[in-house]
Amino acid sequence: MFAISSRMTIGLATALSVATLSPALSGEGSLRKNAAAPLERKAFSAEDQQAAKIPGFENVRFYADSVDGFRRAMPTVRGPWLALSAGGEDGAFGAGVVNGWTKADSRPDFSLVTGVSTGALIATFAFLGKDYDAKLRDAYTSITAADIFELTPTQESLVDAWPLKRLIEKSVTPELVQDIAAAYREGRRLFVLTTNLDAGRPVVWDIGAIASKGNPAALDLIRQVLLASSSIPGLFQPVLINVRAEGQKFQEMHSDGSIGTPFYVMPEALMSRTGTDLPLTDLYILINGKLQPAFDVSPRSVLSILGRSFSVALKAGERLEIGLLTRWAQKGGVPIHVAAIDPKLNVPTRGAFDPDYMGALFAAGEREAVTGRAFVEAIPDTQPSDRADAQP
Repeated sequence: MFAISSRMTIGLATALSVATLSPALSGEGSLRKNAAAPLERKAFSAEDQQAAKIPGFENVRFYADSVDGFRRAMPTVRGPWLALSAGGEDGAFGAGVVNGWTKADSRPDFSLVTGVSTGALIATFAFLGKDYDAKLRDAYTSITAADIFELTPTQESLVDAWPLKRLIEKSVTPELVQDIAAAYREGRRLFVLTTNLDAGRPVVWDIGAIASKGNPAALDLIRQVLLASSSIPGLFQPVLINVRAEGQKFQEMHSDGSIGTPFYVMPEALMSRTGTDLPLTDLYILINGKLQPAFDVSPRSVLSILGRSFSVALKAGERLEIGLLTRWAQKGGVPIHVAAIDPKLNVPTRGAFDPDYMGALFAAGEREAVTGRAFVEAIPDTQPSDRADAQP
């Protein structure tokens, strides 16, 4: 659900500094207590990983760079596609855009929706249509940091993400899974990305194929995938998924989908080909954040430096991916539409997952969609807000 952001890490850095210095807040030195020997995992080989299957869910995922896997999982109906990016609490902007589409009665009927990290939850609701708009709005305007993490470190993370796990369990209901399965049977597709840390590759999960199994295990697996897609490595715990290969059982380690890609449309190998035989009419890319580099004085703390670095890398990846897709779309005659937060929009924040901040972003996204200004049919200006030719 939520990828890392500079605002998030600054708030966490401050809180964790206090917790580390105060035994009363840190559970009597829980940072030191949890710095024990690493948790053991059952060893397995690259060959085991290549052959790994989830019992009962043998054909519900593929590596993001696999052309064959992508083609097998593509929607069977032609229509517009929507890709939603990572972006942490800035996902409130994307949620607002989706709600604004409905208000303006201009919402496309997407045949494929993909989501990475915060975009994964938005994608799930956006895929299901306007009946889920209220749930999407609530998910991004009525939560606080306490609904996402607890300031208690674990052996695998700096904070404990059990509240996020609980939030996903409340949001992803059996009824929602049934609705995803129904859309899947109509030929529409919903993809969510995680990163397999063992394989070192992003994985695409066909959520509709999972939902179509129609059993409690499908509900559990979808919840696991959504949690893994937003589990920032080092900050939140990774998600361990049970698999089997040649009779051997072991666990894969999955984490934030944005490690491998900021958003997902297709394998990069397909972008180099002229023309398209893909079943899409238009491509919409919804960036949950600003595309432009922005000046920001980074505090001297581990989390703040990591967060700022991750944010810079994410924006660079987004701009590169949009450039590649724009050139591919132009060659193939596919209309491409890109939305991102207005670089001139500056909303004050009091820390990670500030409801007022997220509410303002939601309102901005909704307003842009209602007025028809959310998407542009060209690469948005990606230069810094100051002079592009200024010396570093």
